[in-house]
Amino acid sequence: MKILLTPFIWVLNFFYSLTGSYGLALILFALVVKIILYPFQLKGKKSMIQMNMLNGQMQKLQKQYAKNQQKYQEEVQKLYEREGVNPMSGCLWSFVPILILIPLYAIIREPLVYLMNVSADQLAGIAEVVNWSSQAVANGWIKEAADFANTGYNQLYLASLITPENLAAVQAAVGEAGSQIFSINFNFLGLIDLSQIPQLQFWTVAGGFWLFLLPVISAVSGLVMSFISMRTNAVNRQSADAANNASMKSMMIVTPLISLWIGFSMPAALCLYWVAQNLLSMVTEFISGKVLKKDYEEAARKQAEREEREKEEEKERRRQAAEERARRMEEAKNAKGKKKKELLEELNEKEKGDAAVIAVSGVGMRAYARGRAYDPNRFSPDGPTPYTDPDVAARAAAAEAQVEEKKGGLFSRKKKDDGKE
Repeated sequence: MKILLTPFIWVLNFFYSLTGSYGLALILFALVVKIILYPFQLKGKKSMIQMNMLNGQMQKLQKQYAKNQQKYQEEVQKLYEREGVNPMSGCLWSFVPILILIPLYAIIREPLVYLMNVSADQLAGIAEVVNWSSQAVANGWIKEAADFANTGYNQLYLASLITPENLAAVQAAVGEAGSQIFSINFNFLGLIDLSQIPQLQFWTVAGGFWLFLLPVISAVSGLVMSFISMRTNAVNRQSADAANNASMKSMMIVTPLISLWIGFSMPAALCLYWVAQNLLSMVTEFISGKVLKKDYEEAARKQAEREEREKEEEKERRRQAAEERARRMEEAKNAKGKKKKELLEELNEKEKGDAAVIAVSGVGMRAYARGRAYDPNRFSPDGPTPYTDPDVAARAAAAEAQVEEKKGGLFSRKKKDDGKE
């Protein structure tokens, strides 16, 4: 880690030797870090422009495949491929500055190890020379006298106890490495001791009011920077919609509050670094808005073209649906007439079949119902009276009723089909 941070250590040491003020050195250090990280942030913004322009289409896919997440993921992947967008690019470029900033805090938090090249084993000897226990208790850094522990921000406060008066003794206690130890000037503008932690009860600490203001300024500058970031991204309509989202607004409020809470738990040096970062971020946001103006306009133009194309596709889909509905209605109408004709033909065939059975077998004829002893010429020399089936009228009425019933069934199914359409 120390090898990776060596260039930044050189930069901070150079600025301190140039200005003689740890506060000014931190501000210039923040400027260099911002310049180094700005290309990565700009690349991340460009990627986010492309992602934001796809939000509308992704929401449509989410509604369309709400019950089929696998299909939704497949369609989203096709959308990314069609638009030539890498969904991870924006996140990756945004993570690069974070991966660099987190180790940079170690340089500020452990100045003896990083700036003066003192090993961790030698810190206890330095603490003994500067009388760590009594000094830390007297100044309110710790409540009870205890041996030095290289935790939290103890090393930053230990560095503040090295003064020009005890510097020679500290160098002698360390040995050869003592030649690199120097007394750091933590006084900023004659108002703030950057090695101290701001207190809510600022009246109990010397210079505590200015210490108290530093976390407040850090939180306020973070809030202002968030507003500026939203305004510069407002050219992107999707980003503007996101800005109106309730969750985004709540995050804008919660983040500065967290920053305020952290500001009262760490030395003022880190608060000053945060303030410098926030102010520089405001400047870079304005610059990014100017640099990416053409990208925003091009993305907006493509979005407008995409929406127009989607409207045309929707109109064509509705036209085809209307044509299909008319075709099905026509087919249903033709089928109704055809079924009625086939039903009548079926009934006629049945009547002919029944008549043929009666003519051949005599089944149903009254003459055959009188038994074998019946003599047709017994009462009339002219033979029997021609048979007239009394059930013909009844069967005709039944057939007509059956036709009407089937006609009613066809009408009901047609009405039901129309309702579905």
